[in-house]
Amino acid sequence: MTLAIALLVLLLTVPQVFHMFSSGSRSRSGSNALQEWFAPFRTFNSYGLFAVMTRPRYEIIVQGSNDGQTWLDYEFKYKPGDPQRRPGFVAPHQPRLDWQMWFAALGDYRSNPWFVQFCGRLLQNSPDVPALLKTNPFPTAPPRYVRALLYEYHFTDRATRRETGAWWRRELKGEYLPVLSLRAQRRQDQK
Repeated sequence: MTLAIALLVLLLTVPQVFHMFSSGSRSRSGSNALQEWFAPFRTFNSYGLFAVMTRPRYEIIVQGSNDGQTWLDYEFKYKPGDPQRRPGFVAPHQPRLDWQMWFAALGDYRSNPWFVQFCGRLLQNSPDVPALLKTNPFPTAPPRYVRALLYEYHFTDRATRRETGAWWRRELKGEYLPVLSLRAQRRQDQK
């Protein structure tokens, strides 16, 4: 009896797993009908909001500068930054700031006011904020300027990793947050 139930569950689950991992529209359309038929059995379920991961992978790189010419990166503890840095394994831990940065990269800074506040705290060298980061390139005094750039990240292939040591390749997509300074922020607040 147990074996029969196990086989039934397996038969109901396989089409759902196939549907979840199929990427081509032809194979997906064929599995859609099966998925609709099997869905009421709920033998295999995707995880709500994260059933489909976003592609491509965008990452925000936050930088500080004292002269507006030389920019230094702030490194986050868990999200991609330096292409040479190996990806970490953090599950089931969900590092809040790094997690929010992933969502912020799906929009822009205007839809993420918390991000602008975060950058403002970097300009003040507020002790609690740099403590959330892996590295603070301005440990003794805050930078005069902060900006953020948006990159698209991809894993490198094995040959590239062996040759260069890089885990990621990244392509600059543009500016995410224009240059901020405390002077400009104070003028904005006075208006």
